[in-house]
Amino acid sequence: MNMEQGISNYSDDKIKHLEDVDHIRRRPGMYIGRLGNGSNQGDGIYVLLKEIIDNSVDEFSAGFGNKIIIDIKDNVVTVRDFGRGIPLNSVVLTTSKLNTGAKFDDGVFKKSVGLNGVGTKAVNALSEEYYVESFRDGESSFALYGRGTLKDSGKKQNVNEKNGTLVRFKPDVEMFGHFEFNMDYVETMVKNYSYLKKGLALVLNGVTYKSENGLLDLVRDSLSETPLYEPVHLEGEDIEIVLTHGNSYGENVASFVNGQNTRDGGTHLAAFREAIAKTLKDYYKKNYAPEDCRQGIIGAISIQIQEPNFEGQTKTKLGSTYMWEKFLTDEHGNKVMNPDGSQVIDRGPTIRSFVNDFVAKNLDNYLRMHLDVASVIEEKIKASQAEREEISGIQKKTRERNKRANVYNRKLRDCRFHYGEKVPKDKEEFAEKSSIFITEGDSASGTITKVRNANYQAVFSLRGKPINCYKESHKRVAENEELNLLISALGVEEDLANLRYNNIIVATDADDDGMHIRMLVLTFFMKYYPELIRRGHVFILQTPLFRVANKKERRYCYSDEEKAEAINALKTSLQITRFKGLGEISSDEFVNFIGDDMRLDTVKLSEEESINEIMEFYMGDNTIDRQNFIRANLKSETELEDVNI
Repeated sequence: MNMEQGISNYSDDKIKHLEDVDHIRRRPGMYIGRLGNGSNQGDGIYVLLKEIIDNSVDEFSAGFGNKIIIDIKDNVVTVRDFGRGIPLNSVVLTTSKLNTGAKFDDGVFKKSVGLNGVGTKAVNALSEEYYVESFRDGESSFALYGRGTLKDSGKKQNVNEKNGTLVRFKPDVEMFGHFEFNMDYVETMVKNYSYLKKGLALVLNGVTYKSENGLLDLVRDSLSETPLYEPVHLEGEDIEIVLTHGNSYGENVASFVNGQNTRDGGTHLAAFREAIAKTLKDYYKKNYAPEDCRQGIIGAISIQIQEPNFEGQTKTKLGSTYMWEKFLTDEHGNKVMNPDGSQVIDRGPTIRSFVNDFVAKNLDNYLRMHLDVASVIEEKIKASQAEREEISGIQKKTRERNKRANVYNRKLRDCRFHYGEKVPKDKEEFAEKSSIFITEGDSASGTITKVRNANYQAVFSLRGKPINCYKESHKRVAENEELNLLISALGVEEDLANLRYNNIIVATDADDDGMHIRMLVLTFFMKYYPELIRRGHVFILQTPLFRVANKKERRYCYSDEEKAEAINALKTSLQITRFKGLGEISSDEFVNFIGDDMRLDTVKLSEEESINEIMEFYMGDNTIDRQNFIRANLKSETELEDVNI
């Protein structure tokens, strides 16, 4: 097409205005992040559920209703709260029009999670069916939608229901595909709400979750090892923290804002980490390294702020700097202006100073009243310091040796844009997409390198099998060339906040050796960097096990069930190939498996699971239990061979 043709085609009828529903359905990522099928805790169906529960929790926070009933059956979600109920004449408006709601008014919802008037509308637009009914003083108002389009609405009189709101929705298969709610994720979400809202009862499919001790219950319930001392529980206005130490590596601190689980942390978690280290250094009057003060720490922080600014609609990372920040008006509601014509902004204390001041005062007081705990913590710090200094020296020598041998450049094919780095505005998506494939062997790494998107996909090539970190000493692991180079590639030598890739993807062959390498890599992460798993950064790449083809069509199958469906659909003259390694898949084929819709299994580690018990079972000495597990899950040779029909 030449330039003149392009201009002539740019006419009035090409200008489109997207209604709210159309815009949400066409650009769902702007409102709920990823779509997904429910296999990842960040998938959109959980965002939809959270948006509805958030509204009910905000009612409780405002002092109305102490019970929320949640039912999920056949992928249909029903949420009933007993708050004030939506004003009856506004039910349709508040559930269908963007930027409409009461949460813009500080007098109604002072410290809510959903502030932007978008959540409910996104649920409506992305649901096959959405029904809402508000109950107020014996009357009700209802609205029924189909994919965001109003189908029916009206009012009812003489209704025998307590005040509150009922929402029922089914996520749209057109948007989410063949999705399914993972009830483990849902249960964790509901439990967190109960821990953060003392006195609120949440009933999930008939099971009641209620906490009387807040975050202290969360930490106690999630302990997978015996802590070195009883968890310290400190509460203040708009802040609650719990902390203790264990003997595991890394840090395991959950963070929340206004009841929202901020899995990716943010300004409040950064302030908490800084405050703990500074307070301990000041208390002991010794210049301990922050990482030694925090090594093995287990805890949680929750703060309440006005109008939080979350990064992304999925609200998993806090970006706010201040406890509150809003334009100032006078007693008549008029704007208060600066001499330069800009409106005056009323700002509260910074989140950093607020958290630091609270921890400095209250943790210091606690330690002075509990000298036995103070002694245990200092012994832990000293032990961490001694080990870190020994390991750091070993790792430094190993890395210097690798640099001299120019090994690093041969192992890592890096990408252009990285997670957490500032990138051009039109490239922001690359920060979230930034990935590193950890694979083994020249063939597999060469294939992935050839077809990857070099903007945001890196490849790290292992040489053979890494050592078993569970059985080896930390000193032996520190001396290992492969793992040292991997740590450098990830950027986490000093702090997990420097992680360079949002997605760490283990991509190994689907044979015995590949599975063993996968387990060895995951053992390394579980032992030394478990928080990377807990934060949802570690994945396993699914590649097809079979290719079913005839002269006209080929299909790639990831399971025996998919293979059976393909055989049934393609009928006769079939060639069925069982892929035994990544290197067997041609570049032309492999490019289809690592694109935007690549299949990833999230490596999950719940708070309740004991890392040591898991590693002992899979990577410890051979036991009868493990032998029985292998026998029960072993496939026969005939299932793994190529077949021609």
